[in-house]
Amino acid sequence: MELAVKLEKILYRVSSPARYMGNEWNSIQKEWDSKKTRVLLAFPDLYEIGMSHLGLKILYHLLNREDDLLAERCYSPWLDLEKLLRTEDLPLFSLESKRPVSDFDLFGFTLQYEMSYTNIINMLDLAGLPLYSKDRNQEHPLVIAGGSTVFNPEPLAPFIDLFFIGEAEEGIVQLVRHYRELRDAGLDRKELLPQLNQLAGVYVPALYRVDYRHNHKIKAITPIKPAIKAKIKRVVVANLDQAFYPTDFIVPFVNIVHDRAVIEVARGCSRGCRFCAAGISYRPVRERKQETIVALADQILASTGYEELSLTSLSTADYSGIAELLKTLSRRYQDKRVSISLSSLRVDEFSVSLAKEVQRVRKSGLTFAPEAGTQRLRDIINKGVSEEDLYAAVRASFAEGWSTIKLYFMIGLPGEREEDLQGIVDLAKRVLAIGQTVRKQRKVKMKKIKINISVSTFIPKPFTPFQWVEMVGIEQIKEKQDFLRSKLRGHGLSLNWNDPRLSMLEGVFSRGDRRLAAVLERAWEKGCRFDGWNEHFSFSDWQESFRENGLKMEDFTGARELGETLPWEHINMGVSKQFLEQEYQKALRAEQTGDCRFNDCTDCAVCFQLRTGREIMGGAAE
Repeated sequence: MELAVKLEKILYRVSSPARYMGNEWNSIQKEWDSKKTRVLLAFPDLYEIGMSHLGLKILYHLLNREDDLLAERCYSPWLDLEKLLRTEDLPLFSLESKRPVSDFDLFGFTLQYEMSYTNIINMLDLAGLPLYSKDRNQEHPLVIAGGSTVFNPEPLAPFIDLFFIGEAEEGIVQLVRHYRELRDAGLDRKELLPQLNQLAGVYVPALYRVDYRHNHKIKAITPIKPAIKAKIKRVVVANLDQAFYPTDFIVPFVNIVHDRAVIEVARGCSRGCRFCAAGISYRPVRERKQETIVALADQILASTGYEELSLTSLSTADYSGIAELLKTLSRRYQDKRVSISLSSLRVDEFSVSLAKEVQRVRKSGLTFAPEAGTQRLRDIINKGVSEEDLYAAVRASFAEGWSTIKLYFMIGLPGEREEDLQGIVDLAKRVLAIGQTVRKQRKVKMKKIKINISVSTFIPKPFTPFQWVEMVGIEQIKEKQDFLRSKLRGHGLSLNWNDPRLSMLEGVFSRGDRRLAAVLERAWEKGCRFDGWNEHFSFSDWQESFRENGLKMEDFTGARELGETLPWEHINMGVSKQFLEQEYQKALRAEQTGDCRFNDCTDCAVCFQLRTGREIMGGAAE
């Protein structure tokens, strides 16, 4: 406990000591003994962000409910604490017991955002661990990673001992216990990792060789030995209603990004937006029963004291019986002044009626995502939204008393023209005009109408129909943003946009390969960390890091050929490559694909694989 004493002497010198104190309500402090396998769950960003991450909450309580396992937490220290740790020669530590990372058996990272990768390297260094997997030995904890960006693990592959591909509720406990069994049997790291690689969803990068062509494109990704599996199959929770879900969420001492009770009502989405990696990779759709959700809500609210309950999924408005569920919850908690919120709304009048139901206690703004400015481009990306849908939704919103509407669009989409940018302008101004008209017609006093337009840069993602397309360059994105800035002016209109240089880097690491590991290390050496925070983002350092390694960003953001071997070719996410190719071709023809929950099966192969357990080989289900 010597480290805990030393930390007490320095934490008062940082900007927010509560980030590192631990001991929050519902945090778990197990007895520390050699019989337990000790896991440190690491989130490579600030406490306020990591504490809001649902996946980490699930893992923490899932592992700690097992008597033979112990899980504690660790978040990326802010720059002030990092400086003190280095100055005082102190290691990175866990919140619960204030023990160094080296005391744990496994050090597990949650991958949520590509621009947090330098933070992972920084945390490994602060922990006193060799950065590269090949340099670690039996004395070091096993470094593992999983999460939403694990669909393409290759840029981080040299740093990570193993990746867990898929939904952790189904296999993480088995993985941790099998690791302990192998270690207790006396296997060293080189013997242990191939054994773990045999488990479902486990990918040990060191067991796979990447061969390149003369043009730096990938020739093949192959196991180093015949006995090693060729494909890493994603682990899927078959029955979400029966899956573990925590009810005793940790309640922080400080405000966090999403400081409320959360229930995941469904997982997966079948709408088929061609730009959406999560919509493809978390298929099929699985739901929790209404009675399960109500029971969970009762327990979570009782154990945390929260006054807001968020129902979350990729498309919460698509949950079966959502209207009935909201009425049940609203009536159940109305007297306790507990507000209900939805994480996502469709662009239709039905969603407005849902919002009206849940915002009886506290009313906030509404967000609608047309994504593109014209119907032609919405058809290309398979966004099943028409202008009539949008206008009907906002008209209903204003009629119900909302005065602030947020519209979300993307620029740089495949097939985009200037008319599509003009379409964004026209849509926003039309929505403003509808609001002003409704405001004049209403007899009840209403605030001035505000339309907030948010525009982000499209980034091609793995395992989407757009994984082959070229990402629009920085200068082109700036031109598009300038176009919108020049036209979206005036009272009631505001425009927000992101840094195209940051989007470019996200695109690079989204579809990159193992060559990027050297770039990541060099950028970290130059001081890059918290790259997603604009005030700490240094694009020049990144440019130099690419040049010093003989690489260009354009090497990774350019168009890919349909027959090309992609860096994530050895990962089986359940959706066949044949389906993605067909969707890409339909996008070129601006053809839409219906939602398979309400229309015909789209033959994406996810259900086939779950039903039969057979692998998807050669791009189609065999």
